[in-house]
Amino acid sequence: MAEIICEGQSTRHINLQIKQLINQGETEFLVKESKAQHNLGVAILQPVDIVFDGSVGYYCAGMIDGPTVKVKGSAGWGLAESMMNGTVIVEGCVGNGAAASIRGGTVVIHNDAAARLGVSMKGGLILVAGNCGYMAGFMAQKGTIIVCGNTGEAFADSMYESVCFVGGEIAELGNDAVIEEPTEEDLRFLTLTLSNHLPQENQYLSNDIHKYKKIVSGRKLWNFNKKEREIWREAL
Repeated sequence: MAEIICEGQSTRHINLQIKQLINQGETEFLVKESKAQHNLGVAILQPVDIVFDGSVGYYCAGMIDGPTVKVKGSAGWGLAESMMNGTVIVEGCVGNGAAASIRGGTVVIHNDAAARLGVSMKGGLILVAGNCGYMAGFMAQKGTIIVCGNTGEAFADSMYESVCFVGGEIAELGNDAVIEEPTEEDLRFLTLTLSNHLPQENQYLSNDIHKYKKIVSGRKLWNFNKKEREIWREAL
């Protein structure tokens, strides 16, 4: 495993070291003393394993396509933004806009997520073991969001074909978001996903899977209807 020490190095130099070592054939990395430095591990396009031994700042693992990135701490804003594929795991909490505009891959947060989780996502899976803030799933087009805990206001606002599952309380549904009864297939998917991605000691694995709520689009915003102007006015 290749080791990189962040202390005293610029973000640019750290990222260049990772990419140079990848070009030399390295596939496993331990990045030490990250100390909440910003923009680490961006635009990695190979299926390598990167562990950040500490918290990271904003936009960690953005624009990646293939790697597995693990953060042994918390992460700032914009975690995994615009990810194409890969896996990002954060053992702590994450800031605003985590997994925004992702097109694929998996983002797992073992604690809480702040506001605007998964906005405009176009595919992939987001799993939050704790709670999330307001406007999670805003204008999400495809993909799946699972929140084991509670959500903030305007959850799944103006969503398209994405599907959300919430194990706790929803402070407020967003525009055109509706609750459906989960199917048996949904419950099997939830059971398998939670057991695969959360540690066995996680409190949410013992929760009754039948308590999860399924949230989808009501489809009233998919096509403009002048008879429903108020819905559009509120959404915009």
